Amino acid sequence: MSWTDFHQRQQALAEVLDNARRDLSAAFETVPGPFRDTDELLAALHHKWMLQLNGRVEVALTDTENAPHGDRVEAVTTAWRRTARDNPGLRAALDVHADNPALREPTAREHRLLAIAAGLAEEHEPSHDAARVGRAFVQLLRAAPDADRHARQGRLRKLIPSF
Repeated sequence: MSWTDFHQRQQALAEVLDNARRDLSAAFETVPGPFRDTDELLAALHHKWMLQLNGRVEVALTDTENAPHGDRVEAVTTAWRRTARDNPGLRAALDVHADNPALREPTAREHRLLAIAAGLAEEHEPSHDAARVGRAFVQLLRAAPDADRHARQGRLRKLIPSF
């Protein structure tokens, strides 16, 4: 991919996200030129989400390691929420297309990453098990956005039997 292609793709993504902020359903009526189809567009949007989420998770975990009573679950929770808060159009676009098969594998990788980063799963565990734990974790984040840490951890134990 050339720099021109890269910049065209970035501009197209920005336009889709601007449109999504105004009218989510209309944002995907046409696929911008640099993308072949909606699946490719959704994959690019998820990649954009993951770049931001990964960066925030890494910083949060580094900060947690340096804290006397660091809490990995809380660090990952904060990183996910900040990423979602700072990218409402992107998160909404991914959420409205969550059932699209093109997002199945990238979302499973995201869930696995979150579970491992939060310390709820181990890297050696089967990918599908870690993804299941991460999916439950994200469901909890969405269900209890303002819950305090102890209440959230109690609900997490109920969602994840092996926790």
